[in-house]
Amino acid sequence: MRDAAPTTIYLKDYAPFGFVVDSVHLVFDLAPNATRVHSRIAFRPNPEAKDRTFFLHGETLKLIEARIDGAPVTPDVTDAGLTCTVPDAPFTWEAEVEIDPANNTALEGLYMSNGMYCTQCEAEGFRKITYYPDRPDVMSVFTVTINGPHPVLLSNGNPVRSGEHSATWHDPWPKPAYLFALVAGDLVALSDSFTTCSGKDVALNLYVRPGDEGKCAFGMEALKKSMRWDEEVYGREYDLDVFNIVAVDDFNMGAMENKGLNVFNSSAVLASPETATDTNFERIEAIIAHEYFHNWTGNRITCRDWFQLCLKEGLTVYRDSQFTSDMRSAPVKRITDVIDLRARQFPEDQGPLAHPVRPESFQEINNFYTATVYEKGAEVIGMLKRLVGDAAYAEALDLYFARHDGQACTIEDWLKVFEDVTGRDLTQFARWYAQAGTPRLSVTEDWADGKYALTFTQTTPPSAATPDPQPLVIPIDVGLLNANGDEVRATETLEMTEATQSFTFEGLAAKPVPSILRGFSAPVVLIREMTSADRAFLLAHDTDPFNRWEAGRALARATLTGMATRGTTPDADYLDGMLAVLRDDTLDPAYRALMLAQPGQSELAAAIFETGVTPDPDAIWQAGETLKQALAQHAQDVLPRILADCRIDGTYRPDPNQTGKRALGGAALALLTRLDGGAQAAAQFAEADNMTLQLSALSCLLSAQKGEAEVAAFYDQWKDDRLVIDKWFGLQVVQAAPDRAVGVAHALTEHPDFNWKNPNRFRATMGALSMNHAGFHAADGSGYALLADWLIRLDPVNPQTTARMCSAFQTWRRYDSGRQALIKAQLDRIMATPDLSRDTSEMITRIQGAT
Repeated sequence: MRDAAPTTIYLKDYAPFGFVVDSVHLVFDLAPNATRVHSRIAFRPNPEAKDRTFFLHGETLKLIEARIDGAPVTPDVTDAGLTCTVPDAPFTWEAEVEIDPANNTALEGLYMSNGMYCTQCEAEGFRKITYYPDRPDVMSVFTVTINGPHPVLLSNGNPVRSGEHSATWHDPWPKPAYLFALVAGDLVALSDSFTTCSGKDVALNLYVRPGDEGKCAFGMEALKKSMRWDEEVYGREYDLDVFNIVAVDDFNMGAMENKGLNVFNSSAVLASPETATDTNFERIEAIIAHEYFHNWTGNRITCRDWFQLCLKEGLTVYRDSQFTSDMRSAPVKRITDVIDLRARQFPEDQGPLAHPVRPESFQEINNFYTATVYEKGAEVIGMLKRLVGDAAYAEALDLYFARHDGQACTIEDWLKVFEDVTGRDLTQFARWYAQAGTPRLSVTEDWADGKYALTFTQTTPPSAATPDPQPLVIPIDVGLLNANGDEVRATETLEMTEATQSFTFEGLAAKPVPSILRGFSAPVVLIREMTSADRAFLLAHDTDPFNRWEAGRALARATLTGMATRGTTPDADYLDGMLAVLRDDTLDPAYRALMLAQPGQSELAAAIFETGVTPDPDAIWQAGETLKQALAQHAQDVLPRILADCRIDGTYRPDPNQTGKRALGGAALALLTRLDGGAQAAAQFAEADNMTLQLSALSCLLSAQKGEAEVAAFYDQWKDDRLVIDKWFGLQVVQAAPDRAVGVAHALTEHPDFNWKNPNRFRATMGALSMNHAGFHAADGSGYALLADWLIRLDPVNPQTTARMCSAFQTWRRYDSGRQALIKAQLDRIMATPDLSRDTSEMITRIQGAT
């Protein structure tokens, strides 16, 4: 029998809980298979609620006893929770339940990871710990006592009491149950402190397994930078006496912002120069900032219901992007954010998984932790800030914190503070939260008598989620250049509100060259008729860093699509433009490295599909290989100098300067490997003293279908480091030639170190297969079948990871009929699996396009 029949939940049906929770006291008696949880909760009737049904969520719990005001009661218990008759007055509810953390493989609720107790309660995991109104609008003060034979016993808030095998924690700030956390185990801490702007000393601890102490220093420094930045930029001071972070190996997410006790996937916090790449360091810095920033945008102010998830996530992603821009390079950060948006969110918006930033309904909330909620949600915040200006944005945020501290809020609450501060009517802007789909923004130009006009037309394709999309407010940043590349009009934000709208610039001596959508001022697809020469001009002269990169990207996209669909040769303007970038030592090395990177194969498939042509994954892969070879030959004289200039003597530092040089050196090495057969890559691998250089060299060798000895040597060197071996698994699959990718992935699933129950290891292997575009889309369907095999096996163990991995199939309708039939067969096979989870069932149904 299938998992419990899915029930659709609708935003329009929201109603407040019938009772207010004044306080929560929990006592945990830890045991691997029989943990006892005693709860004592003070309830009183909610005067704002019409329905006073006393229902507490609870799943996979064994109820031992329940009492109301000390008197035993016998509630009606189901698989979803319990109901009970209660007084129409304040009362105390007590319950004792038994749970089995050791066998909780879903990794939500209280579970065990390598002997350590850990919790993950967002979104609805607390109901697997004890009976409770597990919804974000029920906020209360928690006091938690943990009893167990473990050196470290942690929960939210401040420590109250600590004795042998027991500890009590009290969190004075009301919070919903999804922010509850408990950790117990044999852990060691890197400790430090932070003095807030008001002079309060905060104890900082980063807890890890013994042996990982040497990988904590960067994370601690990132935390302190985040705390200082949030004070200086947003005026937000930390509000507890202690801030703890714990690294956990088995974790479905990147990290979790539990109040005062952040739980991190080990990959998102542990780093050393020998074991982590520059990309890892930057990701760790960003994730630590993100989870810390949630202290105010998510914890102190949370979301009323899960439909408002973007309220905390979109805002906090925007804040962590601001932080990274300030810590590193703002142009490079903006470009990488857009690359990620186009790779992850655009396909979601353009396919069967499309949904608004604030969805109207769901069956399983875990399936809506999506790029649309997070990344597009952040883009919406950025547009709002661009429209109102920096000063009004800061004033509105201050009002938001002052007005809503301690509350569970909605998008309407968020927009109202901006309306109150600016006097603007944001009704039309709110459509960004309500409509699914990526708008297409087409532009035409007109020039006469010193007047230059740009006419924009916006269209958003209808979808099941938004069948009749309406015009949006679109901020379009535009600058004008003359024929010499000089800027004749500085960047101006054009505010588009109509389906078609014209903007006129007067007093110009000659027809200008427009630079449109500077800084990627809105998450749209810009449609503009341009020649190769037009793009080359902007690549050489645009004063906006993003649009200069975008011109090069457009050149690459155009030449690759032509090569893949019409058999054209590499565009000379593109090759010359990239050679000029390589030679321009005035540019940031990290920026130059991004310039050299080709569009992803999935991005090219989407671009080809939009022209009405069915994309061929093999032809796309071959076009990319041919263009890389042509660029290597075109730049062969300058590449050795670039590689030499990027060598760094001295101590490794993951700072922007060194990171940029290593990125550019890696890009040059990748091209050189196509000319020298891998000699310099092999030498770099042998000499590397940090993971960035070692992994870059190995990647180059594997891409050239070489490196068998280096692969074996890498494993022998790092076989005892679980996070590095994740890299070893993933790199082999990602860099495999299309005709070998499925075989490589299958062989790795038979490797003794393939622990498919660990989300990191599973994603490193199966996620890498889905990212090997031509390999995954092998014409015989073997890639689809292998992934489906493993999703069916994983679903009863970890439904969350399974459901999220199903998104690899979301673009299936863009390919040829043969591939579509093969994918559909696998989707049908997954759907027919007995006892399929709600998580996976909903995802497959949506991907199939069922209504």
